Amino acid sequence: MLDSAGTLPERAEVWWRHPLDEHRLRRRERLSTAFSATYVLPFCVIGAGVLVLDPWLFPVALWSFLHAWGIPELFAHRGARVVFPLRGRGDGRSEQAALGLLGDLLDHEPRSLMLETGLALHPGRLGTWLVGEAGALLVRPRGWRVACFCVRAADPDLPRGDRVAHLLLALREDEIGFATVANLAFTGATWRVYRRLRDHQRPALEAAIATAGTMRPIAPAPAPALPPHTSSA
Repeated sequence: MLDSAGTLPERAEVWWRHPLDEHRLRRRERLSTAFSATYVLPFCVIGAGVLVLDPWLFPVALWSFLHAWGIPELFAHRGARVVFPLRGRGDGRSEQAALGLLGDLLDHEPRSLMLETGLALHPGRLGTWLVGEAGALLVRPRGWRVACFCVRAADPDLPRGDRVAHLLLALREDEIGFATVANLAFTGATWRVYRRLRDHQRPALEAAIATAGTMRPIAPAPAPALPPHTSSA
């Protein structure tokens, strides 16, 4: 599955992307927060200003505050959708065989969680992953933030279990490459994504939060030191 350089071959298709390591992921998180703030803060300011000018205009202020609340919720819904179950395309026998093969890749507790929620839990260096059929959630260390990635197996006709297994194997082989190839759909507060998941998927996110809560954030790799200045004098 890896090329001669020890990375996923799919990275060659997105050659312009820098590897999404800890440092770049933190930067994307800050940019996402700033991007959301540019949408939310104007509505908050408008609502507060309207109340200051005339308290009887509170319906207008309420409308503004509702917009400020709803915009991040829409972003979180887009992120949660990456792990929504897809329509099954295989017959019952192939689905059972695929789930059996996927179960061989997981320990007892993650296997039970997978059968219950459809999401495979995998602790990694960047955090705790929940892998679905067409995407993955990355619960960051301490469990407060989550990153939602959209990625799927190349063959759309695979059974559900095989789709998850393909993504899980790629993640295990090259975590940074997996995050680089995938499209980042959302990053933000874990509780926002939790509210948008399907009911049967929420126990998986609860387990990922519990696992990530025991992890310590990884310090970004230091910048390479500059060579010492030498003089010919």
